[in-house]
Amino acid sequence: MQGTVDGFSYGLVTPVVAYLMACLGGALGLRCTTRSMLVTQSWRPGWLALGSAAIGSGIWTMHFIAMMGFTVEEAPIHYDRPTTYASLGVAVVMVGIGIFIVGYKGARGAALFTGGTITGLGVASMHYLGMAGMRLDGRLQYNTLTVAASVVIAMAAATAALWAAGQVRGFAWSVGASLVMGLAVSGMHYTGMAALSVHLHGTADPAAGESPAALLAPMMIGPLAFLCLAGVVVLFDPLMIMGKPVPRADPKPGVPAHPPLTSTPRRRPGRPANVHAHRTPQNR
Repeated sequence: MQGTVDGFSYGLVTPVVAYLMACLGGALGLRCTTRSMLVTQSWRPGWLALGSAAIGSGIWTMHFIAMMGFTVEEAPIHYDRPTTYASLGVAVVMVGIGIFIVGYKGARGAALFTGGTITGLGVASMHYLGMAGMRLDGRLQYNTLTVAASVVIAMAAATAALWAAGQVRGFAWSVGASLVMGLAVSGMHYTGMAALSVHLHGTADPAAGESPAALLAPMMIGPLAFLCLAGVVVLFDPLMIMGKPVPRADPKPGVPAHPPLTSTPRRRPGRPANVHAHRTPQNR
């Protein structure tokens, strides 16, 4: 029996909130990536790790907020807890690999392509692993071409977002990059959901897993709290906001920016400093 799938049970509420969460995670993560390019090598891994966790948490939170609005009218849906946790780990690890490549090699050329591809694949892997954690009295089936399109969307948009983050041109660039990152996650998610069809065996309550209200709502507290903490770090770091070190103020008119590099020659006691300059032709 073909199940009736509804991905918008709450109208536009879940898609809009999910997109905003993806943008928030992307903004914090990409900002940390930009910040890592402005610090010494010893601090760089910490900023990149924080960025990876922020983007991964944003991706995971976006997905399951969107899934709160997903229903199959003829059958209840449960979620497997270990698989759901594993999807969060996959998102953080794969996104982290892509971000570390860009953070150390730069947002250009082969490094950008490789980092963006791995980050996009991390978004897609998180989505389909999260979908694999669904439990219902039936099976899920995907259209291959639509799935491929969703993966391409994720890789292309993630590459564009990492490129924008690597420009280190200030806060406006980071906002644009976060919007693109949110588009990558949301676009991939809903394209992947469009590829889904559900074939039901019956309408019984699944024996395994937990209901969305019992599992997803408490599980989202942790990632949301982490995103808030990362947001505090961003707000209290001026370089995170400006995107680059603030240049020193221009010197006052008539005052040189740096002292002259020439030195005054030492003179003997009792002898004028400019004795040679005051000698007349008659005295030479």
